[in-house]
Amino acid sequence: MKIKIINKSAHPLPKYQTALSAGMDLYANTDGEIKLQPMERKLIPTGLFIELPAGYEAQIRPRSGLALKSGITCLNTPGTIDADYRGEIGVILANLSNEEFTVKDGDRIAQMVIAKHETAEWIETDELGDTDRGAGGFGSSGVAKTV
Repeated sequence: MKIKIINKSAHPLPKYQTALSAGMDLYANTDGEIKLQPMERKLIPTGLFIELPAGYEAQIRPRSGLALKSGITCLNTPGTIDADYRGEIGVILANLSNEEFTVKDGDRIAQMVIAKHETAEWIETDELGDTDRGAGGFGSSGVAKTV
C-alpha cells in the first residue's frame, strides 16, 4: 500500500524496524526538550501529515520499551487518525512513573499501525439472537487462576 506523506521534520519517515513489525516508529519533532512530570501528559508533535485511503485508519500506540522502562505511554490508545484528517500527527504522551521524563527532538515516542476498517450500518431491532454467554460481562466467564 502506498500512502502520501509530508514530512516537515528533520527525522526519517516512519519505518518498520523489522521485516515482520506491525508498527512503524514515530519520532518527536520538537524545538527543544519537553519535560513530562509524573502523571503529566502533553501533545508531542511529529511533523508528519498523511493522506490515508478510504477504509483505513492509522492507529497510534505506545512503544513497549518506553512503557516498561520509563512508565511512558500514549493516552487515547490506540489513537485513531481518520482517512479524512490532514493535520499534523500528534502523540499524547503520559508519564505514569514517579520521575520526570524528558522527550528530546528525534526520540522514538510511539508506533503507528495502518489498519483496514469497516463502516457499519445500524439495523434497529427489538430483539437480538441468543448466545451461551448472553448478557454476561465483566468477569462472567470466570476468574483467571494464577499458577
